Amino acid sequence: MAIIILYKLYFCTFNICHMLTLTTPALLFSAISLLLLAYTNRFLTLAGLIRNLHAQYKENPDKMLLGQLRNLRLRVLLIRHMQFAGISSLLLCVLCMFLIYIGQMTWSEIIFGVALILLIISLGLSAWEIQISVKALDLHLSDLEKGSGARKKRIFF
Repeated sequence: MAIIILYKLYFCTFNICHMLTLTTPALLFSAISLLLLAYTNRFLTLAGLIRNLHAQYKENPDKMLLGQLRNLRLRVLLIRHMQFAGISSLLLCVLCMFLIYIGQMTWSEIIFGVALILLIISLGLSAWEIQISVKALDLHLSDLEKGSGARKKRIFF
């Protein structure tokens, strides 16, 4: 309750209280939907890769394959959390729109803020998952370069 009072005192002092409209949370629908589609595609790709590597490992147990499977397990876990945060953000946007509709502006602004935070978390997890993916690819390439004796060139962007 104290947080709401402080919130109203701070924001209403600067005349920006209740500027949220139905269109504001609705704008996030397309962005969140596209993100969830991208996350689902990543998940499906990783699931297929895990199945293939698992079959290879069953035929010929190799420490490198086991390491790759551990890496993929972490990435799948991150994608699950990314999806959960994205879905929660979308759900809270819908709740925010309902609260605006019934005239509960203070609660709608708080819920919208939480939805934005969840979206930020989802994007942060996505960046982490991409970093893990790039490191795994870099390990593959360095292993290939060691085997062929080729020189490694660094390219900076």
